[in-house]
Amino acid sequence: MAGTNKSTVNDLIYNQLFKVNSNDAGVSKYMVATLLIMFCTYVNCIMFYALMCKRTFKETPRYILFAHMLFNDYVYLLLTSLLYLMAQALLKLAKAACSFIIFLTITTFHNAPLNLALMSLERYVAICFPLRHIEIATQKRTYLAIGFIWCLGSINILVDVLFVAVMDPNFFTIQISCIRDQIFMKPWQVDVYNGFNVFYFVSVTVIIMFTYIGILITARSVSSNKDSAKKSLRTVLLHFIQLGLCLTSFLYGTIERALYVMTVNDVVLYTHLRYLNFLFVLVLPRFLSPLIYGLRDDAVRPLFMYYFCYGTRKFKPKVNVS
Repeated sequence: MAGTNKSTVNDLIYNQLFKVNSNDAGVSKYMVATLLIMFCTYVNCIMFYALMCKRTFKETPRYILFAHMLFNDYVYLLLTSLLYLMAQALLKLAKAACSFIIFLTITTFHNAPLNLALMSLERYVAICFPLRHIEIATQKRTYLAIGFIWCLGSINILVDVLFVAVMDPNFFTIQISCIRDQIFMKPWQVDVYNGFNVFYFVSVTVIIMFTYIGILITARSVSSNKDSAKKSLRTVLLHFIQLGLCLTSFLYGTIERALYVMTVNDVVLYTHLRYLNFLFVLVLPRFLSPLIYGLRDDAVRPLFMYYFCYGTRKFKPKVNVS
């Protein structure tokens, strides 16, 4: 009963908030958001294609993980944008279809920090155990690790979706506004969800700190290969920045609720602030994270620039890529 009342309240707030977006300003915001999403999609696809066009990238664990990060962030960005645009258009979905979209959205949200942890561990093995790196970080094990990431990232939300499917007799028929809170029927689900989020980010932070300290100690102790160790240190530091960008997405719901409380008497102002929250907290961080990582790589950057410019300009790579 509590879950039903909560859903009803959510629907009332939902409809009240977005009716003001039917004017010209609202249409302009949709167009800007859509164009930005299309540009982000184009850049991600170019970066992904640049990785897939060379055999070396497809066989190297580091670049396999980077390609997975691109794919994961693209799916997350696409689904999040779809949910936002459906909300703006006041479209409703069957609860089963909405739950599936929410399941993929939250799974890809969790995958991002876990993938960063795996990338940091790969750099740690490469620097601290260089003689065993080829043996430990194999192509097969990398794909198995990616599969483990998807299992770990989806386990919490999968339980929630299955719980709702069993407990709600109208799961396949009822039409709802597709937001995450609609699949939380009990208060404990929200607590468990937030607990898992904290667990993911704390665990990844500890792993990245561990790998950074390990690489730092190795870089100071060895007399050879110092340049590679320093480069790996910068890479792990970049993973910290990427983790921070992921964390902004984690704070999106909190920011949105705070904005609603602060502008409870001004629905128009809230919709504008919510729009900016969507662009700067959800879209831009997931777009910038793989872009920054890819453009700093001497092997990927020339290929990306070549395809981004439709092959009209030649870019000489600093690293030989076959």
